[in-house]
Amino acid sequence: MTLEWMNQLPVFLLVLIRVLAFFTSMPLFSYRTIPASFKVGLGVFFAFIIVFTIETPDMEVDSTYILLIFKELLVGLSIGLLAGMIIYAVQVAGMFLDIAFGFLMANVIDPQTGAQSPLMGGYLYNFTLLFLLAVDGHHLILDGIYYSYEFIPLDQLALPFGEEAVAYHILTSFSTMFMIAFQMSFPIIGSLFLVDVALGMMSRAVPQMNIFVVGLPLKIFAGLPILAITMPAFFMAADRLFDEMFTAMRTLMEMLGGA
Repeated sequence: MTLEWMNQLPVFLLVLIRVLAFFTSMPLFSYRTIPASFKVGLGVFFAFIIVFTIETPDMEVDSTYILLIFKELLVGLSIGLLAGMIIYAVQVAGMFLDIAFGFLMANVIDPQTGAQSPLMGGYLYNFTLLFLLAVDGHHLILDGIYYSYEFIPLDQLALPFGEEAVAYHILTSFSTMFMIAFQMSFPIIGSLFLVDVALGMMSRAVPQMNIFVVGLPLKIFAGLPILAITMPAFFMAADRLFDEMFTAMRTLMEMLGGA
């Protein structure tokens, strides 16, 4: 029994590297507020399950094994980064809203990532993550890393990063992220554009009125109720965003596996 475990140890380490790399770059599991011990423990537990449920080839620790380590690291990081890039459409939508509200200079430090985040972007992003948990999206994300071994086997050494189709898929996902971000923010931006038109007409009718002093609180006063009204449409766009994220992850895995 001990000898059998020693034979499975190189395979287990490869699986663990892909899982931990995926947890490092993917949304929800990669945040600084989640303890590192929890991430490592969950990665070890998840890798332990994967090793005994997939077909594992016999491996030896040699020069090829070192290259497989780097390959597993790249696979986990690339899939997680693609998922994170698409879901950051919510942050981009929040930046569009900050421009319309006048909150763009009020960026805050996001404790989850340690980077500056738009004020409305952080607000909507937290709602999106809660919605992702509510619809069991985190289970689908874990399914993605589990089924990645069907597309990209452990003993596959080369990854087709240099192919045109892979680069085109990443650029298409990037453009889709901006398109969904615009769809999320368009109802509020369109409504506030009408407010700007009304303020422009008022400035022509009453030149003595300071539009800059009146316009900022007026847009906030009008924009926040519109944001509350359009929240159902925002969640519909977030649901489509999750579908795009899962589809993009599956397509990338198929391309990296040579399917």
